[in-house]
Amino acid sequence: MRPFDTPETARILGFLAEAGIAVEQDDLPGETFLPGMTVRRGVLVVDPERLAFPGDMLHEAGHIAVADPGADHDAVSPDPGEEMAAIAWSYAAACAIPLDPRIVFHDHGYRGDGANIAENFAQGRSFGVPLLQYWGLTRTALYPQMRHWRR
Repeated sequence: MRPFDTPETARILGFLAEAGIAVEQDDLPGETFLPGMTVRRGVLVVDPERLAFPGDMLHEAGHIAVADPGADHDAVSPDPGEEMAAIAWSYAAACAIPLDPRIVFHDHGYRGDGANIAENFAQGRSFGVPLLQYWGLTRTALYPQMRHWRR
């Protein structure tokens, strides 16, 4: 079974649709930052044949969700703050689905530190949340509950 055909992927896609984040399927023959996906014009583009880790869709969608609404959305922002916010967003999304956070924070991502990130967030030791709060997406006392899923 392809990673794209799993129940977890179906739940992620349903959540993203409800959150207002468009997902398109397309062939992505070239190299992409994360296997089998990219961002084009604010849309998450997924190649079902090349997707390696379904949880990566939540991380990339997190970049779309926290992106400056006035910015060019043809790529993921290199801003470190947005990276941290996207990680915090993806943890909150996993909790909302609900989905085991280890599907997002797997051993093949985050420079091999996915399990540690998931554990830290589960214990309330998070990062990126102040930006989510600043942008009105959550309140610190409520996190990982979100008020809104898009900036």
